[in-house]
Amino acid sequence: MDTGSRLQAPTNRLLLGAGFMLLSALLFGIGNSAVRWASTVMDPLEVVFFRNLFSLLWMLPWALTAGAPACRAVLTERRLGPYLTRALTTLCAMTAWFYSIAHIPLPTATAVSFAIPLFVAAGAALILGEKVRPRRWAAVCAGFAGVMIVLRPGAAPLDLAFLALFAHCIAAAGTILQMRLLSRKDGTAVIVTFLGLLVTPMALVPALFVWTWPSWSVLGGLALLGGLLTLGQLAMTKALSLAESSAMMPYDYARLPFTAFVAWIAFGQTMDLWGWVGALVIAGSALYTMHRDVADGRKAQAQRA
Repeated sequence: MDTGSRLQAPTNRLLLGAGFMLLSALLFGIGNSAVRWASTVMDPLEVVFFRNLFSLLWMLPWALTAGAPACRAVLTERRLGPYLTRALTTLCAMTAWFYSIAHIPLPTATAVSFAIPLFVAAGAALILGEKVRPRRWAAVCAGFAGVMIVLRPGAAPLDLAFLALFAHCIAAAGTILQMRLLSRKDGTAVIVTFLGLLVTPMALVPALFVWTWPSWSVLGGLALLGGLLTLGQLAMTKALSLAESSAMMPYDYARLPFTAFVAWIAFGQTMDLWGWVGALVIAGSALYTMHRDVADGRKAQAQRA
């Protein structure tokens, strides 16, 4: 490999990871609107179950054919334990998120969820041993400042839905860190497949207590929902396998403008002027991080070469 190729490889991985994160942000923005719709016709606990069931059904054809050897390796090498813990944190994060967006406007809930990168950055440094540069801390803190501009603490009462939203942030950060660990050994599709295999039966138990049979049209919408969120999960998992989680999470801020646009189209929900000011702060922090990471990556590789 020549010097030019060595210089380009890390930068290309970073750019590709950023692209996958932006794609996941778009898919999650659309998928969360579908979750809000589903939560108006059935209990959020049921929505969690069907979301995972259809996600599993989307992945099964691959898991039973081309992906069968990789999936068997997880079982034969006795590496199922980390998948179980990730399934538990995922179920907690998903249940709290689905409940909160059924009661809080989507753009506002999405803005609050951007506290997740703060927990991810801290966990990446403490648990994964990743080096989190001051610039990345500055980026996530700037993004969080944007979240505070959107929320303007004190403007709305703190109720159960907001408490569930904060619980979602903590559980989701744990899920992302585990995803990063699992991606060191297994491929993206394997991780997402086992997530569906494990979370689906876990989610069925609480869903049975509020069970009502959905109509065929609702089932069709749930199947689409499962497909969208599965693609979003695949894109995020791929991004986290390409670059450090602390580098990728600022790009997740793009979910706010994507979600705000979809919520406006689907439900007529809008943010006020201060909400968009906060969104610009959030987006600016992510774009600055991307620019500096690419520049520093090229510089570091040039020095090593």
